[in-house]
Amino acid sequence: MTDIYTTTRREPINRLTACYGVPAINSTPTTTRDGGLLTYGVGTLDLFRRAASYVDRVLKGAKPGDLPVQVPTKFVMVINVKTATALGLTVPPTLLVRADEVIE
Repeated sequence: MTDIYTTTRREPINRLTACYGVPAINSTPTTTRDGGLLTYGVGTLDLFRRAASYVDRVLKGAKPGDLPVQVPTKFVMVINVKTATALGLTVPPTLLVRADEVIE
């Protein structure tokens, strides 16, 4: 799970997983762009966009406790092929096609 600790220490975590040959999956695209193997997690940009409608409703007088709970509907997959190759892994083409972003 992503938290402030793993987010701020993503570079040493990526170095350690590479050093020990551990294929690690994380939930933030930034970690994968910085050398991680794969991200699969909630699309935070979508969450922020949807939060704007909640703020609008509260500012117009709605009680926050009366608003329905929303669950994530958009998930993001980012694959770092360079890291996969370094780990000796082959990413199936079907997975590459489904990814939102592929880092070569």
